[in-house]
Amino acid sequence: MFFVDTLEFEGLGNRSYLAGGANAAVVVDPPRDIDQVIAAAARRGVRIAYVAETHVHNDYVTGGLELARLTGAHYLVPAGASVSFARTPVADGDSVTVDEGLELRAIATPGHTPHHTSYALQEDGRGVAAFTGGSLLIGTVGRPDLVEPRLTERLARAQHASAHRLAAELADEVRVLPTHGFGSFCSSSSPSRVDGGATTIGDERRNNAALTEDVDSFVAGMLAALDDVPAYYAHMGPANAEGPAPVDLTPPEPADAAEIAVRLAAGEWVVDLRNRVAFADGHVAGSFNFEGEGKLATYLAWLIPWGKPVTLLAGTPEQIAAAQRELTRVGIDRPAAAATGDPADWIREGERPASFPRARFADLADVRRRGERVVVLDVRRDSERAGGGFIDGSVHIPIHELPGRIGDVPPGTVWVHCAGGMRAAIAASLLDAAGREVVGVDDGFEAAADAGLTSSASSASSSTSSTSSNSTSTGPNGGSGVGSRSSRGPIA
Repeated sequence: MFFVDTLEFEGLGNRSYLAGGANAAVVVDPPRDIDQVIAAAARRGVRIAYVAETHVHNDYVTGGLELARLTGAHYLVPAGASVSFARTPVADGDSVTVDEGLELRAIATPGHTPHHTSYALQEDGRGVAAFTGGSLLIGTVGRPDLVEPRLTERLARAQHASAHRLAAELADEVRVLPTHGFGSFCSSSSPSRVDGGATTIGDERRNNAALTEDVDSFVAGMLAALDDVPAYYAHMGPANAEGPAPVDLTPPEPADAAEIAVRLAAGEWVVDLRNRVAFADGHVAGSFNFEGEGKLATYLAWLIPWGKPVTLLAGTPEQIAAAQRELTRVGIDRPAAAATGDPADWIREGERPASFPRARFADLADVRRRGERVVVLDVRRDSERAGGGFIDGSVHIPIHELPGRIGDVPPGTVWVHCAGGMRAAIAASLLDAAGREVVGVDDGFEAAADAGLTSSASSASSSTSSTSSNSTSTGPNGGSGVGSRSSRGPIA
């Protein structure tokens, strides 16, 4: 009997897989922090014989090279991938024996990247699972615009052909096990369903646009859905092609209040990992709020000027360790320092914590009814605003553009909102650090309609909007972040 264990990474919206038989296994698209993969294999009592990459990843740093080195496994990488390290190149149709009666067969599925390769797991010659990486996802496919803009349409068409090839070669009952698509920005659109992450070739044949629409309609829809790409993606592909170094998860150097103040004065980032309620109630002036339980890696790596030293603040050492692990997956390897406790421990004697109010959309409606003039800042993405309505008179600056556009926010008290509260909290902390009076709207956007605040999306462009994509923006403390086009991803 074969097994497939799923390792889920909710912060990045990705999954890795350990699959094998009684004695040996293969790991597909492993994370940077490989200790948990090794532990999963130990629980199964199996040897890791192979490590397989579906493609050179654009959204996270792989642990494949180090995992293969430590375990002695063969490192399977698509032959078409340009990499700088020794590996076992795999081409379309190549197969390896993972364990007795269990084979892994490579299927060329270009589209997400030109060299993308899926792997069919076969037990006694019968297909049982397909590791589809960034090719066939749940209800959608991986985005085709992360490699080279001039290749985007060609790769979109290749995605359609690859999905049809998988559907033609694999039986309906074969499980589809993608790496991306659980909130990842590598997905070309928001899937119409998730179903707990379980799907089969038959399910996708009935429900996936890549398999139900003709190629021209599919490509047109995909290209129209492309939205924003996290800026840090520009660094992931090169890091993976070069061969990532092993991670160091030892605790960062401790920082006291004096050192935190010095680091802030030097223009470094001090990141408070506590929840947004606690942060709003009291925090170190100048620090930024990226909740450790939210999309920490995605949004911190997207907004921070690349290479900027970061100091982490949290309630407990365990929260620091969890954040440190998450950040290594996107190439932020060593925090400059860290501190635990609460704001009273992080500020110098005689100083007071900074704070700002939180509110609901109903509170904003009350303020407007009283005739008070406030600035409403919408930090959702363009696609969310266009498709989900907006608040009349609101200023629109997507969260990833805000660090370089603080000066574009009109004067006055700023009520900042997103779709659920997490990104609004980040934005509120950026504005607060810049010395602006801010109110963080901690509410689901559907409540804006209930409060009578929203308009249809048809005239969303009438209010102040974001700059065009592919622009370079300067962060709050210097440096730059590069924006580019991409897809619908996680909403919060």
